Amino acid sequence: MFQIGDNIVYSMHGAGIIKAIEEKEISGDKQQYYVIKMFIGNMEVMIPTGKTLSSCIRPVTDINALKHIIHIFQHGESDRLLPWKQRYKMNMEKIKTGKIQDCVEVVRDLNRMKKEKALNTSEREMFNSAHGFLISELRLIKGITDNQIKSFC
Repeated sequence: MFQIGDNIVYSMHGAGIIKAIEEKEISGDKQQYYVIKMFIGNMEVMIPTGKTLSSCIRPVTDINALKHIIHIFQHGESDRLLPWKQRYKMNMEKIKTGKIQDCVEVVRDLNRMKKEKALNTSEREMFNSAHGFLISELRLIKGITDNQIKSFC
C-alpha cells in the first residue's frame, strides 16, 4: 500500500505523487482512492486503493536498476521488419505494462528508427509520450542527475 507523498509510476501517464487517500461513495459503494498528481499534463487521477496491481501503479525504480536501463538503451535489437501497424501495437502493449524496461525498449527502438528516417505521426507521438514517461520517472530516481539522463536517453 502506498502512502501520501510517495512517488509512483502509472502506466500511460508517467510519474506522479500521491497527494491524498480519500474515501468516495460511487453508486452506493464506498471505496478508498489514491489521489495522484501526475507530473506530465498537470492532471490528477484517482485510483481505487484495491486496484493498484490491475491499474499498473508501481513505485519509482531505484538507482540499482539504472545499470540495467542503460544496458537496454545500448544493446538489444528491434524488429525493424515488422509493418508499422504491428510495431505500433506491440510498442503500445509494452507501454501499457508500466514496466520501465518495456518503456526503455520502446524509446530505444523508436529513437533508432528516427535516426534512420522520419517516424510517421503515430510513432512520433508514441515516441514523445514514452520518452516523456521515462524522463518523468528517471528524474525521481535518487542519485541521478539531468546530465546523466541526457547522456543515455
